[in-house]
Amino acid sequence: MDAPILVIAGPTASGKTSLAIELARGLDGEIISADSRQIYRCMNVGTAKPTPDEQAAAVHHLIDIVDPDVVYDASQWASAAAAAIDSIISRDRLPIIAGGSGFYIEALFAGLSPIPSIPGELRHHVKQTVTNDPDAAHAELAKRDPEAAGRISPSDPQRLSRALEVYKATGKPISYFQRLPKKPATKRPYLGFGLDWPRETLWGRINQRSEAMIDGGLLEETRALFECGYDRTTYALNTFGYREMAAVMEGDLSMEDALEALQQGSRQYAKRQMTWFRNRSGLNWIDPEREPCEEILRRLGSGRKA
Repeated sequence: MDAPILVIAGPTASGKTSLAIELARGLDGEIISADSRQIYRCMNVGTAKPTPDEQAAAVHHLIDIVDPDVVYDASQWASAAAAAIDSIISRDRLPIIAGGSGFYIEALFAGLSPIPSIPGELRHHVKQTVTNDPDAAHAELAKRDPEAAGRISPSDPQRLSRALEVYKATGKPISYFQRLPKKPATKRPYLGFGLDWPRETLWGRINQRSEAMIDGGLLEETRALFECGYDRTTYALNTFGYREMAAVMEGDLSMEDALEALQQGSRQYAKRQMTWFRNRSGLNWIDPEREPCEEILRRLGSGRKA
């Protein structure tokens, strides 16, 4: 297949799923999810996972592949995605990467620093420490790895956790590994697009989606996960949406306050996503309100690469 791999990215609630399905149907494509939460089984409502009807409309890969207590990192995803790409192309179909996890997409096409695997127990412990007291965690990082601490804010839990767990596991600062050569999981060309909503419009979409999650059974889904033996410390459940529903179940939050917290957490996540994509992805930004499918088809025909 001569066409490049398509990448549809952007913040949460920006419409990536529906656009990817439309493109897959028009281009004989299959979708590879690049969402770090949709990989988990039994987490459907809270991750805005494609519905059964949406999954029936186009073949989806890398959804529902691990249980919520499994630590699954970007390197593992990139390897699986590269294999899925090869399989899709072998059937003369078009791979379409769709999702908002920028680190996953970067791992696939640019490669990651060759950091040794971090034990799951240590990773979970560090994440809990950062969640419970980010300022103390940042102070610890400043002692262990001042270079990383100077670049990472206490309000960036993902990068803070990563830098801390790397030092604790290896005794070396993360910057040591970041200076080593990277190896992408695939060298195939790609054409990447980002959905660029005005901020206020995106905030409205996020607020509406949060309400839809509550109405769609997020509390019941969380309760069912807890009944399966998971709890609020489970790796995949210690995130916005499930965290608020756990607090409702335990009487710490009203549903009204939980909805507000979910909306706020989702907006903060969207901000981090946009910062990542603007600074590191090289996406072609398009207006989602002006026939994005037609725009992508036009650019795909011109052979431009991101």
